[in-house]
Amino acid sequence: MQFENTLAFARKLDRNDPLKKFRNAFYIPKVKGKTSIYFTGNSLGLQPKSTKKFLDEELTDWAELGVEGHVHGKRPWLYYHKFTKKGLALLTGAKTSEVVAMNHLTVNLHLLMVSFYRPTKSRFKIITEAGAFSSDQYAFESQVKFHGFEPDNTIIELKPREHEHTLRTEDIVSAIQQHKDELALVIFGGVQYYTGQFFDIQKITEAGHTAGAIVGFDLAHAIGNVKLDLHKHQVDFAVWCSYKYLNAGPGAVAGAFVHERHSKSFDLPRFAGWWGHHEQDRFQMKKGFIPMAGIDGWQLSNHPVLPGAALLASLELFQQAGLKNLFAKSLLLTGYLEYLLNQIDATGKIFNILTPSDKKSRGCQLSIFMKYNGHKVFKALTKADVIADWREPNVIRVAPVPLYNTFEDVYQFSEIFKKALRA
Repeated sequence: MQFENTLAFARKLDRNDPLKKFRNAFYIPKVKGKTSIYFTGNSLGLQPKSTKKFLDEELTDWAELGVEGHVHGKRPWLYYHKFTKKGLALLTGAKTSEVVAMNHLTVNLHLLMVSFYRPTKSRFKIITEAGAFSSDQYAFESQVKFHGFEPDNTIIELKPREHEHTLRTEDIVSAIQQHKDELALVIFGGVQYYTGQFFDIQKITEAGHTAGAIVGFDLAHAIGNVKLDLHKHQVDFAVWCSYKYLNAGPGAVAGAFVHERHSKSFDLPRFAGWWGHHEQDRFQMKKGFIPMAGIDGWQLSNHPVLPGAALLASLELFQQAGLKNLFAKSLLLTGYLEYLLNQIDATGKIFNILTPSDKKSRGCQLSIFMKYNGHKVFKALTKADVIADWREPNVIRVAPVPLYNTFEDVYQFSEIFKKALRA
């Protein structure tokens, strides 16, 4: 598409947007009575208006049924973890038996590393990206120490080439091949939180498996943002949160994936809990843990119903909108934003966009690397009712989300950003 730097063009795109009605399905925050330009769905997604209805239904069942809500509720609580499986499977390119909503992201990461990071004296190293999200770094470090290894000698952090901001896939594959005899685990973020780079999950997984390693991904910034095919690409395991692009609310219930080839690997070490025990025998309260097949066997506790209801409300909107439509709009939205930003500073003297320009290597986030006055510019954006995200030391992250952001949002942001730079 040939973009134009005009408000009329942005409004024309909005009129022709097949997803335009979904903006009204969300609450858009206001600043001093004015509707904000909300570009932080990559940090906390907006609240669907239907969330209250879903929560109220569970609260009503609790009030009227008490404990009987477990079996007689509108959505019986006993089976609540099953209700989100279809939506999560669509978003991750998985089978329903491979996905489940449970716990929180870092809890799930630890639980799956217990099973899939099994270092030996000869195979113990982990390959990941440098600057991974801090909770992932802490998890890797503590898991490595738990097994008696030193993080500095065990965790290989891959950095971009000099004067580059993102990792080349060929460099990741090369590093995996270089360390293949010592490699136990390859684990990356699906989308790198700081740069917005969408890693090539298929090629990384293929390289890791060729090297004899297990391959996993943290999909916190990927799920609901980019097209995923975890089953087809043979990923061993993955984890994610649900409060970013999945709009399930602050501290929402997270999720996990384990490929079906591990579904009956009952000899894998794991930390057990009663909700992962064989379902038909769960309430017999006998000794001896018998895990269910598939990812359900990694559950610990019964499902948190109220957070689960919030997740259901959002997943319903994803299914109504259709992933094909969402990803198509995302490409246009982000492409338009990139075009407008490049119009402002074509020479890159004031800022650079760290996020890859290749649409296959990004989702809807653009990371703007400020060469100077970054804090001042960000404060000016905030003062002008833009809700964006600052990341130290010098990046402004903006994410036009296709479910609720508009092309006019993108155009207005570019105008505000231009004024902030001049000021």
